[in-house]
Amino acid sequence: MKIVGLFCGGYSSEYDISLKSATTIKTHFPKEYIVYKILVRENKWQVESCSGLVSFDLNTCSFIENKVHIRIDIGLVYIHGNPGENGKIQAFLDLHSIPYLNSGPLASSLSFDKWFCNQFLKSFNVPVAKSLFMTCEDQFSASFICSELGLPLFVKPSDSGSSYGISKVKSLGEIPTAITNAFTEGKSIVLESFLDGIEVTCGVYRTKKGLIALPLTEIASENDFFDYDAKYNGKSQEITPARVSDKVKSQVQERSKYIYELLQLRSIARIDFMVVKDEAFVIEVNTTPGFSSESIVPKMLACEGKSIHDFWAEIIEAEL
Repeated sequence: MKIVGLFCGGYSSEYDISLKSATTIKTHFPKEYIVYKILVRENKWQVESCSGLVSFDLNTCSFIENKVHIRIDIGLVYIHGNPGENGKIQAFLDLHSIPYLNSGPLASSLSFDKWFCNQFLKSFNVPVAKSLFMTCEDQFSASFICSELGLPLFVKPSDSGSSYGISKVKSLGEIPTAITNAFTEGKSIVLESFLDGIEVTCGVYRTKKGLIALPLTEIASENDFFDYDAKYNGKSQEITPARVSDKVKSQVQERSKYIYELLQLRSIARIDFMVVKDEAFVIEVNTTPGFSSESIVPKMLACEGKSIHDFWAEIIEAEL
C-alpha cells in the first residue's frame, strides 16, 4: 500500500484550520492508501503515528514507527498559507522526486499572491478590481489612495494565505490603521476598489474525463465582508447552490475553468468572484481551499451528490 504524507499546519494564523481540513481528508481518503498527517511547524515537523508524534526527517522524507523506517510515496499538501499554499513544500517534494497531488511551485506561488495573480489574469482579459500595490507603509498617501480607488475600499495582505489582516475601509481616516494591520500579516499589501455585488465561489478539479466545475456557493456575510470571523465562526450564510441566474452560473463556471487552465493548477482549487451587474470579477484564487466538515468545498460536493471519498479517488486517478 502506498504511503501518503498529508502535510498540514504551517506557519500562518490558520494552523488549526489546516489541521481540521487534514482530518476530514484523512477520514475520507481512499482505503488503498495509508495516510499519515505531517504536522509542519517552524521549529519542527512531526508525524502523527500509532506510537504518537515522531520526528519527520527532512533529509530522507521518512520517519520511524515502531522501529520501522517509513518513507512517504506521495505528498498531499494541505496547509493554508506558508509554506504549503505558496508552493514551498511542493518544491521540497520535487527535490526529493516524490510525486504529489497539488499544484506545482510556480502555480502555487503565483496564485498565492493576490496582486501578482490578479495582474496575470488581467493580462488575459479576466475582469478584476482596480487596485494599488504597496511594499511599505508610506508608499502612497491616504488622499491619493482614495482618489484612485474611491471609498469604500479593501486593504489586504498580498502575499499571505491568511484571512487575517483584511479590512474594509469606509473613510479616509481608517486607511493608515488598515495598512498597518495588513502589513502585520505580509510583506506586501494590495488595496482594491469596492465591488458592489453578489459574492460567489466555484470549486474546480481535474478528472480523467476533464475539468469539473462544482455548484456555485453564494456567500452572504453577516459582517461587512467575508473575513475570518465570517468564514470560520459562523458569521455568514454559505448558500449552495448560489441564487444566481443560469447565465451567471455558466459564466462563473466557465471562467473558473479558464483560470484553472491559465494558472496550470492541479487537484482542487476554489476561485472567488464578485458578480456586479451579471459580470463576474475575480477576487482571488485558492489552491488549498478549506476542507473541514464545515468548509465550502465539501458542501459543494454534497450538493453535487459526490462523496468526499470518490472526489479524492478521481483526483488521484487524474493527477498521479
